[in-house]
Amino acid sequence: MSFSFFKPSKPKTPQDLAKAIKESLTALDSKTVAEVKALEKALEEVEKNFVTMRIMLSGDGEIEPNMDQVSQLALEICKEDVLTLFVQELPTLGWEARKDLVHCWSILLKQKVDSTCCCVEYLENHIDLLDFLVACYDNKEIAINSGNMLRECIKVASLAKYILESPSFMLFFKYVELPNFDVASDAFSTFKDLLTKHETAVSQFLSVHYEEFFESYEILLASSNYVTRRQSLKLLSEFLLEAPNSQIMKRYIVEVRYLKVMMTLLKDSSKNIQISAFHIFKVFVANPHKPRDIKIILAKNHEKLVALLQNLSGGKGNDDDQFEEEKEMIIKEIERLSRIPNLES
Repeated sequence: MSFSFFKPSKPKTPQDLAKAIKESLTALDSKTVAEVKALEKALEEVEKNFVTMRIMLSGDGEIEPNMDQVSQLALEICKEDVLTLFVQELPTLGWEARKDLVHCWSILLKQKVDSTCCCVEYLENHIDLLDFLVACYDNKEIAINSGNMLRECIKVASLAKYILESPSFMLFFKYVELPNFDVASDAFSTFKDLLTKHETAVSQFLSVHYEEFFESYEILLASSNYVTRRQSLKLLSEFLLEAPNSQIMKRYIVEVRYLKVMMTLLKDSSKNIQISAFHIFKVFVANPHKPRDIKIILAKNHEKLVALLQNLSGGKGNDDDQFEEEKEMIIKEIERLSRIPNLES
């Protein structure tokens, strides 16, 4: 259960509250760090206003929110440019205020006024705020808060598309390997949402940025960190084998370098990684249009590959039966390739 030191002051209209929030957030910029007491007072005022905002948006547990007030507050927050201040002042806010902001952010982004999501439209017109939120992963104090706010944004196709196509997206390859486990895990959750929530946008992005993306992704698959290897491999299966990405998959499974990555992962010390690697490796082998150099690699390494696969077992029940059938089919195909005369000539 969460408790706040502050109780909301007398009831404010949405217009009054939006102005009060703006004034208190603006005051954070006008106080120098040297004026400790002035800054503390400004932060207290922000927190009071955030408590009032939270109650107006989601009620207080006894009284349900007034939906007309909720919509009006969302509209006023956009009119007053408060969304910009929410993002820009995130590093300055205290723990309780950040928590309230994350709670309110998700509600605000869903509000429609005259059939338009005004906060989403505001972000579309102030798109650099998304880059700011991504860069907040560099600050471990606010990384989880900004991550929660980002994932709310990513639910909207236009905002997710912007992040994918922004230079900021490539920062995730660094953030998912940060030494702080909680921050790295949160960054991976955001990275995953970006690659799985909006199939059309992802397919378009991968078509244009294929080389750069998969070169960076190869580094994650070879990471010395077990969690990074396993999560990255599982995510690769999720988006690569999706129907909208079929053209990307066809391009991926004719490249020797990526076949070699999967062959290396088949030898991983983790059974989970071996099985996940198999599900991508089998697509290379089962491809009826395998290029010659893929066939040569499989034929040259057929003994080691067959031995690896024979020692690989799936789970239990029906899934295991299907796994064994697929494995048998892949072994037969590798053995067939090894018997083709003059394949290497």
